[in-house]
Amino acid sequence: MKPRRPRLLWLLLGLSVVSWMGYKQFRNYLDKPQALLVLGGAIEREEFAAEFASVHTELEIWVSSGSNIEYAEWIFEKAGIDRARVHLDYSAVDTVTNFTTLVDRLRSRKITSVYLVTSDDHMRRACIIGEIVLGSRGIGFKPLSVPSGRSPEPIEKAIRDGARAVFWLATGHTGASLAKAKSK
Repeated sequence: MKPRRPRLLWLLLGLSVVSWMGYKQFRNYLDKPQALLVLGGAIEREEFAAEFASVHTELEIWVSSGSNIEYAEWIFEKAGIDRARVHLDYSAVDTVTNFTTLVDRLRSRKITSVYLVTSDDHMRRACIIGEIVLGSRGIGFKPLSVPSGRSPEPIEKAIRDGARAVFWLATGHTGASLAKAKSK
């Protein structure tokens, strides 16, 4: 009888991956988010974040390329949110850069878990990118979907942007400039 070492090795590797994924999910479940990460693109997301943050007063709020600064400040002020808790950043040009432009700032502030706020139709893509970009810095997240009334985005967008996030990990570039050049 021949030894079954290759099968055993594959089995052990598979169990290791499953254990690691289980650990990540368990850790993510236990980690209490320290901030809200709000992806720009719909005013409803900022309004939801302001309402949520008014109840969860310990959370910092990070808005990535949301509505114009005056309107964003008004939304949070109207909800009674201290301006010191709100971080408005307008560096991102798309969903991938929503994450890549802020991940190192979050990490430098020792944030290890965030609530991820975006529209329900956009959440699948945001979660894929978040797993890659935030996960690369040891930051977990819990999704908070804002109802949009729209159908989920096509899976192709999630695959494309997941690949761009991996490209960013490997090169430090998001490919956003390629999309701009292509549209000109």
